[in-house]
Amino acid sequence: MLARDTGVTRIFRSPHWLGLLAGGGLLLLVTLAGTLGYHYIGRPSATWVDSFYMTFITISTIGFTEVVDLSRHPWGRLFTVLIAVLGIGSMSYLFSRLVALLIDADLDGSLRRKRMEKQIAALQGHYIVCGVGRVGSNVAGELVHTGRPFVAIDSNQEVMKLWLQRHPDSLYLVEDASDDDVLKRAGVLQAAGVFALTSDDSHNLMIALSVKLLNPQVRVVVRLHDIRNENKAHRVGADQIVSPDFSGGMHIASAMLRPHVVNFMDRMMQSEEALRMEEVTVPAGMPPTLFGELRGRTRHYLLVATHEHGRWVFNPDDSHVIRPGTTLVMMTTPEGRGQMEDLLAGLVR
Repeated sequence: MLARDTGVTRIFRSPHWLGLLAGGGLLLLVTLAGTLGYHYIGRPSATWVDSFYMTFITISTIGFTEVVDLSRHPWGRLFTVLIAVLGIGSMSYLFSRLVALLIDADLDGSLRRKRMEKQIAALQGHYIVCGVGRVGSNVAGELVHTGRPFVAIDSNQEVMKLWLQRHPDSLYLVEDASDDDVLKRAGVLQAAGVFALTSDDSHNLMIALSVKLLNPQVRVVVRLHDIRNENKAHRVGADQIVSPDFSGGMHIASAMLRPHVVNFMDRMMQSEEALRMEEVTVPAGMPPTLFGELRGRTRHYLLVATHEHGRWVFNPDDSHVIRPGTTLVMMTTPEGRGQMEDLLAGLVR
């Protein structure tokens, strides 16, 4: 799994970073003081290079031959002891801060992974988006806009980084979505639906098969480039097949033949209120209720049709009876959808 922040970012945010800077600054001051001191003690024969070299071998405890004659100055060797103590102490502090910084960065990444795994494990009725490339990122973006929880999976770290730059709070895994263990970690056993949206048809078919073997009840939507693979997709358990090439062609044709309808749908998708065509299923246990009674309790939706017992009822009037199992198709916002779900749940006996 990929941590949300890069290792470099975590290092610069760590409190140990200031300690590392302080240790480096102290070591630099000791080196400067030693170079100046040895240059003074060894005058006039000691050069600046000799003085720096003498300081370096003292601090690093290499212990090569003295290149600056200390015998001519009574405090020369005492100055060396002082430089050695300060230098070794500075280097020890510097390396301790560096080790603490690296450990802290790695620990921070581990904590982030554990926290994310707990968040994913707590999800119920969420969605799993397998592949967040050109198509998958748009699908995941729609889930974000409509307030639906989901887990993103992609084996390509660069693709995931691009997604996280726009949506840093996403739950995600950088893994192979066809792996059973990965799907379990993403919560496939509690998920409401899985999108197989990678750029490889065969990989999408494998994802669909793996999902259905783990959880036959979950809905799976598969992206296919070659529409000829549709039968294979249904055989491995895909509930819905979407071909972006075919759908794109139909959208282009509609833009010519039904321009106002297409413009209306595009405007609705781009509205600040996040208006969408949504569907809500009437829960079991709710008594038969007149649609007019539901209309009077909330106005945050426009009912377009109902789907009940295998048939469609378009533009139902207030006298239409809503029963358990009926699917309401409506134009509403994410908040309106939530209000309708709460309203129906409140009528359950």
